[in-house]
Amino acid sequence: MAACVGVSRRLLLLGWLLAFVWSGVAAAQAIHYQRQADTAPQEKSIGGGYVTPPVQKPLPRRAWLQILDVALLAAALGAAVWMVLTKRSRRWIMALSAASLAYFGFYREGCVCPIGSIQNVTVALTDPSYRIPIVVIATFFLPLVVALFYGRAFCGGVCALGAIQEMVVIKPVQVPRRLDRALGLLKYAYLGAAIWFAVLPAAQRDFVICRFDPFVSMFRRTGFAHMLLIGGALLVVGLFVGRPYCRYLCPYGVLLKWCTRVARRGVTITPDKELDCGLCTDACPYGAIEKMRAVRPDCLYCARCYRACPRTLVQIGGQA
Repeated sequence: MAACVGVSRRLLLLGWLLAFVWSGVAAAQAIHYQRQADTAPQEKSIGGGYVTPPVQKPLPRRAWLQILDVALLAAALGAAVWMVLTKRSRRWIMALSAASLAYFGFYREGCVCPIGSIQNVTVALTDPSYRIPIVVIATFFLPLVVALFYGRAFCGGVCALGAIQEMVVIKPVQVPRRLDRALGLLKYAYLGAAIWFAVLPAAQRDFVICRFDPFVSMFRRTGFAHMLLIGGALLVVGLFVGRPYCRYLCPYGVLLKWCTRVARRGVTITPDKELDCGLCTDACPYGAIEKMRAVRPDCLYCARCYRACPRTLVQIGGQA
């Protein structure tokens, strides 16, 4: 009972924090947003004399299409929770990953991006002259709200960056625990750097997450050669090290991990009876299983453990 009360208090605290940040952004910023994609001031607003190349400026969409994007994001998050926690199906979550990669990745060219929105929300909270649309605020908060209750559903079948890496994992190796944790510290440094450069004065501001997104050039089928090489290198590494960007570099993953710590529900390998056979540990390429139990803050909702678990296969007729 005491543990439940403690979790409830932390959940309530985080809920109030999210509500405060949301209301602060909404109240401090006018929701009206004018995109000036082709003007010099907008090109420099990303920071430090950096000129945004045409590949990074997809054409603005009508308001109802932007709302549709948010609705699809919410629907995909709900579907991921249902497929993993209720259906317990690797096949279904992979189908959702393919659909998300096709739509949010290649069709929307990486523009529906909670990861990059970290910078927009940060600047909106610190610069009264900076305005962002409500759809960007919603895109930023939706995966975090879901993580508060159900874990990292966004990582499992919704994030295009995660999906493209999940598709290439062929023969993953287990990274030594100490090395895995040491490399995991890089994403905290990356998040700190992204916030630091975002809060600088406008003339010095730099959106480093957007500038160094390793896969956006692939989604838009054009871009800087060095970014294409970096993205390609990450995919090659990802053949053997499961999702290197997600585990070691993704700054949004830090926020999702924090929120997941208070989630009431999440991945449980065999909720009614633990077999302790160790097959799930061998099947997880992300180091998210310790002592035959899922570590929810690290779990990426891939459902590989379900496919490896003999009890789950019996329960669902061998179709995990």
